[in-house]
Amino acid sequence: MKLSVLGSLAGAFAAVTADAHHPSALFHNDAHAAAHRIPTSYESAVMGRRILGLSKLGELSTVFPTKREDDLAGVPIGMMDYVADCEEEGNPTLLAIKIATSFRNVEAGSNISLSMRWIPPYPPARRISFFSRLTAFLSGDASYNEAANATPDPVPYSAANLPRFSLMGYLEPINPEPVEAVRLAACFTGQHRDAKWWLPGNPIHESSWARLVVTHVYWVGGFGDRAYIGPIPLEQWNNVTQEEWSSIKLPGEEKGWSEWSVGASDEL
Repeated sequence: MKLSVLGSLAGAFAAVTADAHHPSALFHNDAHAAAHRIPTSYESAVMGRRILGLSKLGELSTVFPTKREDDLAGVPIGMMDYVADCEEEGNPTLLAIKIATSFRNVEAGSNISLSMRWIPPYPPARRISFFSRLTAFLSGDASYNEAANATPDPVPYSAANLPRFSLMGYLEPINPEPVEAVRLAACFTGQHRDAKWWLPGNPIHESSWARLVVTHVYWVGGFGDRAYIGPIPLEQWNNVTQEEWSSIKLPGEEKGWSEWSVGASDEL
């Protein structure tokens, strides 16, 4: 994908955060409106690779062994873990702690997937609105505004309107040479400074480097009338370059961004 094409991706993002469309458009695929152009799977791959490059956390999903002698046998579990993007092909780098549940399950034969989502560093200056107010009104919830203002909102944006994805694959050990081990450690602790205490060779936990070798990517870019939803071909995911994903911006990377909304009078 040439960088010139990324201009259209920026336009697609502008459409996601534009405020000139009526809420009814959420329920219709306005294929004729240029502002509603749905990004391609490759453009979505570029977004996903940027999320992987910028994000620190993901959720590893595994399954408890069926040989357990308790009621957790065969039960799926998702656990937060540290993630870093230290290789070129979009295979997330993990610091595998041998005692950790996710890695113990994999050792026992479980499949594994990694779910990630985009979390804007800044709250939007203008909200999607309309739906929250309408829901509160229809439910007769007179305390809606009081409850909303009682404590800071930990999710001050529409998470449903932002991209998220799952990477499915398998764990592969990384046994780096000394120089590569230094590079991996620098990359990983650049994202997670506290991880220096459990790098391989530490006296507390047995740990090792691993990569999640991606075999399938499933993407949900946001609302379905303006975002791609579905599988991303593996070759597209692997072929995105850092130059490409570094040339775009995700919603909320900069202050003053607007969610899709009707207008200023309808802000939350």
